Amino acid sequence: MKRWIIVLLFIASSVLPSAAQQRFIVRDNLGASGVRLVCAILHCTPEKSLGDPSGQLFLVTDDGLLDQNSFLTLLLGQFGVVSVEVDRQVNLGGPFATSIPETLTDSSVATYFGNPVWNGYANQPASQIVRLADAQNTFHVTGAGTVAMIDTGVDTTHPALSPVLVSGYDFTNNTPGADEKGDLNHSSAAVLDGGPTDALFVNPSTLAVVSPAAASLLGGGPYSGFGHGTMTAGIVHLVAPTAKIMPLKAFGSDGTGYLSNIVSAAYYAVGHGSKVISMSFSFDSSSKELVKAVKYANSRGVICVASAGNDGGDVLVYPAALPYVMGIASTSDFDTRSSFSNYGSVVWVAAPGEGIISTYPYGTYSAGWGTSFSAPFVAGTAALLVDVSANVNQQAAEQAIAHAQWVSDDMGNGRLDTYQAVQAWAATAGPR
Repeated sequence: MKRWIIVLLFIASSVLPSAAQQRFIVRDNLGASGVRLVCAILHCTPEKSLGDPSGQLFLVTDDGLLDQNSFLTLLLGQFGVVSVEVDRQVNLGGPFATSIPETLTDSSVATYFGNPVWNGYANQPASQIVRLADAQNTFHVTGAGTVAMIDTGVDTTHPALSPVLVSGYDFTNNTPGADEKGDLNHSSAAVLDGGPTDALFVNPSTLAVVSPAAASLLGGGPYSGFGHGTMTAGIVHLVAPTAKIMPLKAFGSDGTGYLSNIVSAAYYAVGHGSKVISMSFSFDSSSKELVKAVKYANSRGVICVASAGNDGGDVLVYPAALPYVMGIASTSDFDTRSSFSNYGSVVWVAAPGEGIISTYPYGTYSAGWGTSFSAPFVAGTAALLVDVSANVNQQAAEQAIAHAQWVSDDMGNGRLDTYQAVQAWAATAGPR
């Protein structure tokens, strides 16, 4: 009889659906040895350190046999554990694009600070709107320091970007380097690298000059976020062409990433000498550990910038709503709030975010819509301030960038004006 019971139990367990893995961000004041002991007791797995300078922060996974809240409570009850939060998944997302910008099809070659680029990129309307050339030429600034891009990685071989890239890290695979082309299999790479090209939609918020086969491949699923990091990096490079760019891959090519990778990337950026952190993403609730990571960055003189979100409402999103981060909204080429852009208290300033021309993997170019593409304008402007004086910090950068062009009462301090921002910091910092 007992033998039959055992057999029946075995059969029952074999047909039960497997539980989904659960992920938690755990702070243990006993460090690595403490979290290993906790997981020995609770049968969880300490996956990796998240890089905080105290050595107390870890990603822990569980087999999911207990519900999330129950296991979180168990973790909090262990000796040495001081905080636990669920490792949430974040999605890049974006609004719908509209018509094809004329400048996207201008592939004539221009020399931009010693590099050959498409003329439509170097001389697009957004650059003129924020008075970029005025700032660069009047104050002789072209960017300094390193801007860390927490995103999907970068095409490290793109001709416009490769001269300014510094070594990055891929937190999605826990490996050095952050080439977003690494997410492609051989057949996908072959489709993207070649063939007749045209300006085509590759996802709802992005057009790129690619082949029809490439546009079809990138239309959704595993590659729906592909190119996002190369685009945001290209905007920083447009504004601050001699600043270094550090790609930190916290999101996969499908546009999703975990909070733990974002936190790790922030600590990595500070530890590896970045002066600016650019974050073109948002989520709807705060995170204690992200707050600590951003505060740590600020305490080391690092300037933090983030997208204000694309919900089209007066809502708080994070990290833009944190008091140690500049939240950036989107404006049209006519200095009106973009219909998709969030507004209100989450906004420090706005910047152009409609049909922004930027770099795209495999040496081509693209146009993007969303606050994802507004935030790098401000991150690049922060690098211009660093070129005036490396003593600039979050508070000083905020005060300088607040010298902006008024748009409306719900757009913070106004639309970014790089000339006014650099002028204000130059007056404060004194002679170079």
